[in-house]
Amino acid sequence: MQTAARYRWWVVFGILGLLMLGAAAAWAETMPLPSLNIGVGTSSKPGDVAVTIQIFILLTILSLAPGLLIMTTSFTRIVVVLSFLRTAMGTQQAPSNQIILALAMFLTFFIMNPVWQQINHDAYQPWKAQKISQDQAMDLAVKPVRKFMLSQTREKDLALFVSLSKLPRPKNADEIPTLTIIPAFMISELRTAFQIGFLIYIPFIVVDMVVASVLMSMGMMMLPPVMISLPFKILLFVLVDGWELVIESLVKSFG
Repeated sequence: MQTAARYRWWVVFGILGLLMLGAAAAWAETMPLPSLNIGVGTSSKPGDVAVTIQIFILLTILSLAPGLLIMTTSFTRIVVVLSFLRTAMGTQQAPSNQIILALAMFLTFFIMNPVWQQINHDAYQPWKAQKISQDQAMDLAVKPVRKFMLSQTREKDLALFVSLSKLPRPKNADEIPTLTIIPAFMISELRTAFQIGFLIYIPFIVVDMVVASVLMSMGMMMLPPVMISLPFKILLFVLVDGWELVIESLVKSFG
């Protein structure tokens, strides 16, 4: 009897599902939906070809937007430091990768906001008002980003990529290509992030050493020191307001 009742309920649910699908199909037939058609055809005007090429370039740039966000902003330094912090505390997946990436992204927006505001004021708004051409807008938009990257790049790293590119020795920073500045900027960011990560590791290593020494003196050699030191590291991080110290140091490091 219970099996028959169960089958009866499955039949009822199946009929209700079919009715819902039928209603959705009827609504789709009566409700006009927008359509988008993209095709490739012949053109007798050179201007149409130029516009098509610009659209393809724009789509390519949009697909590379996450990479540009990582390569030309403060995202690299922030996410590496936060990863070092999680590893030093030994909390494994707390906070999770999604939280670290989200925090790094919003901190990047906060730090890069003056640069993007300058791009909007100097390049986008004049181009939108048709006061300057597209090429002029691109040149004006790149300048604030180059200035930010050059301010955070070591001369040694910059000289390395200038020599590797086999270009003539530039007289000033304006003569250095942007594609040469970007890898030098990323290497400098990684170096700075590792320096900050080393400083973050020191207090947590001290806690691990103290806990390990106490356990050995008590003869508890089989007890993992990490199991005991983890609560003390979390308590130490909370008592000194660690998140505020780390975030404040990160933001001020770009000043």
